[in-house]
Amino acid sequence: MGDSPSPSISEEKKDKWRLVYKYFRGTWDTWDNLFTEAALFATEVGPERVVGISHSADDSDGVVTVWYWTNTDKAEPPKIG
Repeated sequence: MGDSPSPSISEEKKDKWRLVYKYFRGTWDTWDNLFTEAALFATEVGPERVVGISHSADDSDGVVTVWYWTNTDKAEPPKIG
């Protein structure tokens, strides 16, 4: 159907999006610091790619996770600063 060639496997793979995450964890860090780090990262990723930000705590261990979409093979976090 049509004259356009079918895309190569590498082209198809390049266009596929996948959900990844980066977490910020700190036993001695404050919640304010953890959320600030996560917010800075999410800002670098961009609102169009951020799915959400979640958090959890166990005793004094806090974790804040940024979930986002990427279309790269490796989830290379954006450089901050």
